Amino acid sequence: MKEAKYLGIWMDHQHADLIEFGAEPMTTTTIDCDFNHQEKEQTLERSENLMHHKEQHEQADYYRKLGEVIRNYSEVVLFGPTEAKVELYNTLKDDHLFANIKFEIIPADKMTDKQQHALVRDYFTVC
Repeated sequence: MKEAKYLGIWMDHQHADLIEFGAEPMTTTTIDCDFNHQEKEQTLERSENLMHHKEQHEQADYYRKLGEVIRNYSEVVLFGPTEAKVELYNTLKDDHLFANIKFEIIPADKMTDKQQHALVRDYFTVC
């Protein structure tokens, strides 16, 4: 049986902060979605349909990158201000690679690094 590993992810549609519980000191790793506001405006000038297609492609790539990291953990808490956390969970839940990973989704506002670390510490300490 492999050792349990815990990960907290504060995320929205553009940015994810990954915090590994148990590592001291706790540090934050960041993954960003490549589709930003400037790129959205440039693509929208050419075609709205093209913009939506590109945005969906970039969002799927963002979730794939997060999934590659999540595969290495046994428990993951997803939190943040948007529905991105639910979208990520729905993307991963039916994939057999994530079947043995326990997920929890918690609504949260914008948070500082210290607040994110405190939430992750409190969540996994109580569990």
